[in-house]
This record gives sequence, C-alpha cells and structure tokens, in this order.
Amino acid sequence: MAVLRKSIANHFARWWEFERMPWLDWVQVEVTSRCNAACTYCPRTAYRSNWSNRDLSLDKFERMLPLFATARMIHLQGWGEPFLHGDFFEMVARLKKIGCKVSTTTNGMLLDRQNIGRLVESDIDHIAFSLAGIGEDNDTVRKKTEYRMVLQAITDLAAEKRARHVDTPTVNIAFLLLRSYLRDIHRIIHAFKDHGIEQVIVSTLDFVPSKDLREEILVPSDENMHGELKSLLEGLVKEGERVGLNICYRLVPPGKRSPICTENIERALFVSADGTISPCAFANIPASGISHMAGDCEKIYQRLTFGNITDESILAIWQNKGYASFRASLDSKPHPICQGCPKLYGV
Repeated sequence: MAVLRKSIANHFARWWEFERMPWLDWVQVEVTSRCNAACTYCPRTAYRSNWSNRDLSLDKFERMLPLFATARMIHLQGWGEPFLHGDFFEMVARLKKIGCKVSTTTNGMLLDRQNIGRLVESDIDHIAFSLAGIGEDNDTVRKKTEYRMVLQAITDLAAEKRARHVDTPTVNIAFLLLRSYLRDIHRIIHAFKDHGIEQVIVSTLDFVPSKDLREEILVPSDENMHGELKSLLEGLVKEGERVGLNICYRLVPPGKRSPICTENIERALFVSADGTISPCAFANIPASGISHMAGDCEKIYQRLTFGNITDESILAIWQNKGYASFRASLDSKPHPICQGCPKLYGV
C-alpha cells in the first residue's frame, strides 16, 4: 500500500509540473557536443584544446519528457553532430510517442542509406543540413565534410520519402553566409532548387571565436551597405519564389537593435548534454578559459547557466529568480552576454 501511495504521489507530482510548465515554442536539446567535422568558424574547432565532449544520457533525457510535452518543437542538436549519439533514434521515438514535433540539424556525413531509412521510419518532422558555401567553397571551411556527399544524402532522402509515400521529414538548408562567399550568393538557387528542399535559411557568423574570423562577419556598417545587402537578399528571395524555394533571412539596420531576440529566450530554452539549462546555445559553449570577439574587442567568455536537471526540475529552474530576471532584462538592459550579440544587433 505504501508503494502504491508513493507511485500515485509521484504521478500527480509529474502531472502538476506538466500543467504548470510554460507553453514553450521550442526546446533545443544538445544530444552530444562531439562532432566528426572541423569547421573553421566553429567554436569546437577554435577551442579544441579546451573543449569538453559530452553526451546526453537517456536518464536525463527521460526526466525532461514532461517539459518536452509542453513545447511546440523539440530540436535535437547543439554543439555537435546529433547522429554520433547512439541513442538518437531512441530519443526521437520517445518524443514521437508523447506527441512531440521533432527536428534536428546535421552535417549530413553520417546519413548513409541505412540511416536515411531509419530517419524516415522515425517519423521525425524536420531536418536541416548545414552548409557554408557551394561546392568546394563549402568543403574549404567545413572541413571533413563533402558538399557532394551532403547533396547525395538529400537526394537519397527525397527518394526514400517518395518510395514510402510520405512527406516527412521536410528538408531545409541552414546556410551560413560568409563575407568571402557573398559574391556567389546567386548560386544558391541553382544548387538547391531540384532536391526536395523546401527552405534555405540564410544566416551569418553569430559567434566569432577568433580574430582571424572577423573579416567573415556580414554586418552592415552603414545605410548604403545595408541597402545593398538587403537588395541582394531580396533578389534571392524573389528568384527562389519563381522556382518554389523559400529563402529566409534576417537583416537589422546598422546601429539599431532588433525588437526581438531570434533565440526567443522568453519562450524557448537550451538544454546542454551535461544537463545544464541556458537561454540559448551561445550561452552554453562547452569550453573553459576561452575568449571571443565582440565587435573589435576581445572578450572573456563565461557560460551562463541557471541550473541542472540532475539537481532540480526544469520548472524550478525556469522560475528561479536569476533566470526570471535575465528574461525580464532583455527589454531594458540586456545581460552582458547578450550585449552586442548578432541575434539582437546586426544580421
């Protein structure tokens, strides 16, 4: 009888937490910080001697299911390649069992035909492939990946979906636009228009881990540059519309701040593979003793976390005073880690 009472109490405790959880737009879950690529602009490459490889355990993942059930989307990816985690497909299965929409982002190098079959069988909703150029341009900066193999994986995925008569997962391209390759932006449409790709999300270098990468940032320095860049991107959008390819981008005028943070910190959060919770992935880079560039200044990097799911519930972490104050500060005086961040300022 005592065991039964305890079981009922635990059930209602979980139900009560579920009911009180905020309705989140998404939760980004880092399943691993390990990666098989060595992208030149990635913090993992720049900080490799200080990097902490970490994998999210199934036990910690299971603890978060009540939270996941309250979110519109669970994105399984952080500072690593998600398909390196041996339990990736099990995590997708558990999420789909409780009715979650699930997405991920990959470098595509582990998606052979077998994994593509498993991916379609998993009923995952969305997948994005990371690229940073067309052809050899991509391979130059995304070292240990091959543009040719990524496009082949996308083609094979489209064929597998047709064979099974399914529409999911939908396929996006997460395209990092570096200044070096701005001249080739027009090549995007031709490269992606006939591969079953629904959307290309164009972003710029948001986190600059070393001085050597400053020249790759695409932030308009004045109104003229802003106008030229906007015209170029709008031309890309219109060209995409003509062939049924949706192009998305974000551009903030120079010297102005966006009214919103694209990381959506008031309705989203990031869970790292070690169980710590942060407002976004940029606030939880798994490296110590590092610095990064904020404009022309070098800045010591400090992780910003508000608790660990091993020690307390996500609800308690979300509601704690420090986390609540952080979210409230965005409208007045953003936290130092947010000041100068391209998610608020710049492209």
